[in-house]
Amino acid sequence: MLEIGQTYAHDFTFSQDEVNRFAEVTGDKNPVHTDAEFAAKTLFKVPIMHGMLGAALFSKVFGVLFPGEGTIYLSQTLNFLRPMFVDTNYEAIFTVKDVMKDKHRAIIETAIKDKTTGKICTTGEATVMNTEKI
Repeated sequence: MLEIGQTYAHDFTFSQDEVNRFAEVTGDKNPVHTDAEFAAKTLFKVPIMHGMLGAALFSKVFGVLFPGEGTIYLSQTLNFLRPMFVDTNYEAIFTVKDVMKDKHRAIIETAIKDKTTGKICTTGEATVMNTEKI
């Protein structure tokens, strides 16, 4: 059962091929994500990942790892603070902020941190439901 203050961390990295596949699936083919020549002319100088690709990892964690199978993702806020890059090591950090046992729901703070710099790239808050684990 989830408890207030409980944390979970998950390390991940995305490749350029995965970014390109995300672009195909979503239709967001903005060249800042997929074209190194185009991106070189931007303030980023290299392609950046779709912010939603990084945040999509939250769905994997909630549905499979923490709290795990059977979890229903009810809501998510997101703040994209810094760009994310391919082949970079990141850590998704989840902190339980509130548990509503009578409704089998939890509010969980979500964050993505660049493991090399320690800087936070994405923050937010999710509400999830799981009748077996909350």
